Amino acid sequence: MKLTYRPEIDGLRAIAVGGVILYHAQISILGYQPFKGGFIGVDIFFVISGYLITSIILKELITTGSFSFKYFYERRIRRILPALLFVMLVSLPFAWMYLFSGSFIDFSKSILYSLGFSSNFYFYFSGQQYGAESGLLKPFLHTWSLSVEEQFYILFPVLLLVTFKYFRKYLIYTLVLGFVVSLGLADWGSRNNPSFNFYVLPTRGWEILAGSILAYIEITQGHRGKNKTLKLIFPSIGLFLIVHSILFFNDETFHPSLYTFSPVLGVCLIIWFSSKNELVTKILSTKLFVGIGLISYSLYLWHYPIFAFARVKYFLDNIIKEISSGLIILTLSIISYYFIEKPFRNKKFSFKNVLIIILILIGIIVTFSSYTLYKDGKLNKVNIFIEKQIASPLYRAECKFSSSKSNFSEEVLFKEQFINCKKKYHKFILILGDSHSVDLFNSISKISNKTEFIIGLNQEGCRPFNKNSNRCNYRNALQFIEKYNQEIKYIFFTHKGSYFLTNIGSEKEKDLNNSKLRKLPLNEKQINNTIKYLNLIKKLNENLIFIGPHLEPNFPLKRKNIIQLSNNNLKDNTNYDLIEVDKRLKEVTKKNAIFYLSKIDIIDFNFEKDFFINGNLTFSDTDHWNEFGEIYFGKRLVFNSVIKDILFPSGSEGQ
Repeated sequence: MKLTYRPEIDGLRAIAVGGVILYHAQISILGYQPFKGGFIGVDIFFVISGYLITSIILKELITTGSFSFKYFYERRIRRILPALLFVMLVSLPFAWMYLFSGSFIDFSKSILYSLGFSSNFYFYFSGQQYGAESGLLKPFLHTWSLSVEEQFYILFPVLLLVTFKYFRKYLIYTLVLGFVVSLGLADWGSRNNPSFNFYVLPTRGWEILAGSILAYIEITQGHRGKNKTLKLIFPSIGLFLIVHSILFFNDETFHPSLYTFSPVLGVCLIIWFSSKNELVTKILSTKLFVGIGLISYSLYLWHYPIFAFARVKYFLDNIIKEISSGLIILTLSIISYYFIEKPFRNKKFSFKNVLIIILILIGIIVTFSSYTLYKDGKLNKVNIFIEKQIASPLYRAECKFSSSKSNFSEEVLFKEQFINCKKKYHKFILILGDSHSVDLFNSISKISNKTEFIIGLNQEGCRPFNKNSNRCNYRNALQFIEKYNQEIKYIFFTHKGSYFLTNIGSEKEKDLNNSKLRKLPLNEKQINNTIKYLNLIKKLNENLIFIGPHLEPNFPLKRKNIIQLSNNNLKDNTNYDLIEVDKRLKEVTKKNAIFYLSKIDIIDFNFEKDFFINGNLTFSDTDHWNEFGEIYFGKRLVFNSVIKDILFPSGSEGQ
């Protein structure tokens, strides 16, 4: 059933996709990111989808008394799959060129799950926290929202049809109940399991049902809001709520939750009260907004893989590269809209031929992705060579074991080996923290005596008391320490110092006027959280050593740099704010009587001398050591500090 075209809804789509793109572009103006809440654009899309899909289904049910699933799903297939498959197909050679094996495997899995309408579950179960820096390098992370919508398209028509036929008078109550329950789950989940809450339909359903409720009321009443005064006021209020969310929400905002009700309400106000003579409706109906709205699906599909590949290849660290990427996204979106979206949605193009083309494309993509997984991501010889140069696998030897996905729980330890090693050595060293503690674990384990018993509880990207990551539970480590306190000889704790610089933990912000790293304010909350946690450890075991901050050359490791690297083309961009972090940590640890070892003082990192040693890189990226660096810097850290006496108490080096 065809709906009356409403150009202002395309205008809303323009705001939605614009917010998402600006958020993912991480644009900074004088060091400030003004679009930190741009992820709200996805919520706008959900409301619009709920409104339009429910309108289509209900109008057909009321008009004809039946509903054609065949016609409905044909339209969805024509709308969604051709453009998505085209973007995937174009992305394959770039993934082959730019991605290392681990990322290539992740890329292939995300594509396969996306084709199965379940990439939201893949990203959740693979531990990907949305908004985290690592997610910026995953080309198809954005398909999680498509999977949510596709799951809605599969389930909702069936539920709506059954309710309409057998419980018609209760339909609105069913929609409202679903809205309330889903919103309640979302608000609870945002505080108790934020990652799962972000990715799944049950906690996103209320946003879609908000649009469904509007559609039901409009169709059953035969009109939308008629009050002239409200029609003049409420669209402006709605636009204000949306823009406010885009500008003032951030990654720390509980989402989706009751906070998200604000922009969802804003969308509903515009949809319900918009009229031809109202200002916001006129703005959203202009050619610019409508034009962007028409290509919004292509814009959404293209923007994330282009940003991701650009970051892998070039590092999007200045306005020129960001603008260039934006122009590429716009150009490809216009092309795919006119040459992919429109032709495939045209009924003159038979659905049989559409399905044949879709099945061929799926076959190509699935075959390539499956072969990538079969080859363990090792298809590009250049990338294999580079990966060997920067590799730093998690070390494991007899009575030296760790996990980089531990959630700080003993459950990940090798139980039988753990028990046997405790019997053999009685005491062990515990290394605790984020990915930099993995660097430390590898260094200490490789340098120490063969008889030293060392355990690592490590989790990438985790900070103490980080409310937005259900992967991180430092309290588990406290329970572990309490349980085995008598057997723990020493505890080494470390995590990324640059998390202390800003509330969003980004140490790569740049002053766009002079392209130099600016001085960033210290985040005292994160410093205090760390000290608070270390004091809890110290109450359990006084043999605690806090090691920090990390070292950071801030030198982007591009392929041409690794293959043709020489000391002549190195440029020192060290973030000297880390010295300020180090200074502050010395102050607060001294005040709290916590033993602190400064990597900056002990290792005395010199960019020109230490980044490239006798043909070997020392870093795997801009702030982690590679396998060579773990030994190179680890020896300095160990033999120039009290760690030497811990590992070699009687001058027993080399045993």
